[in-house]
Order: sequence, then C-alpha cells, then structure tokens
Amino acid sequence: MRATVVVPVLKSRSRGGQSESASTRTPESRLEEATGLAQAIDLDVVNGSIVPVNDPRPATLLGTGKIEEIKALLDERDSGLVIVDHPLTPVQQRNLEKEWNAKVIDRTGLILEIFGRRASTKEGTLQVDLAHLNYQKGRLVRSWTHLERQRGGGGFMGGPGETQIEADRRLLQDRIIKLERELEQVVRTRQLHRAKRRKVPHPIVALVGYTNAGKSTLFNRITGAGVLAEDMLFATLDPTLRRMKLPHGRTVILSDTVGFISDLPTHLVAAFRATLEEVLEADLILHVRDMSDADNQAQSSDVMRILNDLGIDEAESAKRLIEVWNKIDRLEPEVHDTMVQKAAGASNVVAVSAVSGEGVDTLMDEISRRLSGVMTEATIRLPVDKLALLPWLYDHAIVDGREDNEDGSITLDLRLSETEATELERRIGNGPKPDKEDWER
Repeated sequence: MRATVVVPVLKSRSRGGQSESASTRTPESRLEEATGLAQAIDLDVVNGSIVPVNDPRPATLLGTGKIEEIKALLDERDSGLVIVDHPLTPVQQRNLEKEWNAKVIDRTGLILEIFGRRASTKEGTLQVDLAHLNYQKGRLVRSWTHLERQRGGGGFMGGPGETQIEADRRLLQDRIIKLERELEQVVRTRQLHRAKRRKVPHPIVALVGYTNAGKSTLFNRITGAGVLAEDMLFATLDPTLRRMKLPHGRTVILSDTVGFISDLPTHLVAAFRATLEEVLEADLILHVRDMSDADNQAQSSDVMRILNDLGIDEAESAKRLIEVWNKIDRLEPEVHDTMVQKAAGASNVVAVSAVSGEGVDTLMDEISRRLSGVMTEATIRLPVDKLALLPWLYDHAIVDGREDNEDGSITLDLRLSETEATELERRIGNGPKPDKEDWER
C-alpha cells in the first residue's frame, strides 16, 4: 500500500513566552524513524512531511491550510494511507479520514500493527491482542445507529434500547476480560519458570535497548543462536533466553527482550509487563546503544525512562547496568578511535561491534567480572563420593588448577564468589562429613 508519513511538530510555550519544541528529538530523526516503522510492515512510503503545529486543533490537530496541502499531495501520489506520527484522538482520526478520503492511523496504531505482525508465540499474540482491543475500545464510531433495538420503557418518551455501538463495546470488554485472564496464567507460568531458575541459580543477563540497536545481532554473536536479526525496526518481538558460558567457564542465562521506542504506547507497556519483568529479575542489564545513530542520546534517555517506569531507578541501574556502545564499525576511523578510548576510560561502558566481533571479548570479561563480585580463592579436595559436584563447580567457579589423585579424589584450585563459596560449603556438608583437609582456604 502507498503511504504518506506526516510528522506534526508541536510547539510549547516556555515561561519566557518564547516558542520551543515539545520534543527532544529533531523533526528529521522523527520522520526517519516513522518512515522506518512504516517500511517494517512493507508499506511503500511515497512522501514524508514535517508539519509545524503552533495551535493544535481539537477536531483535526492540524490547521485547515495544512490539511488541504496534504490532501493535494495524497491525490498527486495516489496514496491511500496516512501515518500521523503523533497520538490522535478518535475524533481527530475520523475527521482527518473524512477530509483526506484516506485511511489514517496514528503512531500507536502503527506500532500495534507492527507488533501484531511480529508476534509468533501464543504469549506475544495475547499481549498484542489485549493492547489492540484497549486501543480500539475508544475508537468505535456510531455507524450502526440504524440497528438500534426497539425503544424501552412506556410510551414514546422512553429512550432507545441498546445500540449496536454499545453492544460492540460490551463484546470488546468481554474479550478484554478473557485475554486478561489468559495473560494472568502467562504471568503465573513465568513466575514458576523464574522459581525453577532460582533453584539452579545461573545469573541472568538481560539485553535492553532502543529498537534496531543491534540487540539480536549481539545475542547471536555471544550465544550462537539463530534469532532473527535484520536492519529493521522491531525485527524481533518475543523474548528469547539461552544459556551461555563465560570465558572462565561459568554458565549464565542471556535474555533478549523486545526493543524500546520513544512514546511507547501505554497499552503496550501494560500488556507486555509480564515480558518486561524479565529485566527486573536480571542480575545484570546490558543497555545496547546504536552509536552510529545521531539521535542515540535521546534514544538512551527513552530507554532509561522506561526502565525507571518498570522500577529500576538510577541508583540501582548504576550497580546492575553496563552500557554497550554498539555499531562502532559504522563510524569514521577518527570517531571510532575516540569512542573506543572514551569507553575504555569509563567504568560501566564497553564499545563493541556485534557484526565484526570487535570488543565482544572485552564485554564477556566485563560481564564475568561484574557477576563474580568479591572473589574468594579456595583449594578443595573432592572425595570419590563427592565427584557429582564437579559439573556444578565448573558452572559456578573458575577452575585454575586440577589434580587427579591416586585414590580417585580430585584436588581443585578455585576462584568463586563469596555467595558461591557459601553454597559450596553447604553442598559439601551434605552427606558424610569430609575430612578437614577437604576444604581449605
């Protein structure tokens, strides 16, 4: 379908009386992003317009002159769809459709359409359906008044019975309640999965970031998984979890989450809460940023705002978050070198290229260091009846040395965190008590 993208740039009055933009993003970057969103669902974008709006109209958002100007463009380009990169009220959407004689969708509707196409699991489909129904609930129009039921009450003073629009709203609400119940089961299932993972306490590392920042490409680079990764907004939607081994042998679970975006519809945030809570459970969060994008600072602010809404405040994120400056392979050599040096001098930043693999080893070492905490050195002799602990040790500790003894026991030189050292003592303490030399510090 041939589509036209319209980006309204609203002005807000500052205290000094001067006009300033209501958005921190440049109009050009907003137009580029909106065009990318449209192309993500195979729309043929034939025109893109940036429209300054000094005085938003309650009925149409845009002024009369701009509406006529855009109508002429639609007729000229034979465009049957207009995407307005701004939230529209039901009244504004309906009036613009009448004026332009074309289908009109706003930013929320476009993102919902993309999510609807990307959802591949039952959970993803439920979440998108719920968000879509909540969005549609306020957009039913009175096109069915000829189907009003017979008047109620006595005489002709009684009001009309239930209209078709009221019946539609009731059916929508029934469907919403049904979906919410199904999603409650999803939440319970996820909680059970988390409880099982806690029993086998592999640390969880979650990838977050703006859409198209390269999270899935980095996920594939680290884990060798075959997750769909394309240069496209919202190429992946459903979360993916994989086990991976860090350089020193420790096993962790890496989680690839849905990409964030500015002005993420509240319907989607609410519907995807069960999925996004995977981030809350993570021991470490990798915030992947596309450093080749001129708007990466504004994108980073949007991601941090959503993390804050989820309950991860600035103080907590400082302890649990690593910034991954991705796509440095796209930068000019001088900019590339400067950015790598800047990242090397920061305590929570790693510069990488998920495509070429540059910096990925450094990132893996940093993940290992952050998850290790305060390391404890230990030498332990495992008797024959405790050799079942070997897989656990190789998963949770760094084995610096191993000696196989003649009596079948094994002596290991270990480095492990204080928490894991305590857990190892507990595991060794189960069953027959080992000799004193079995556990030496």
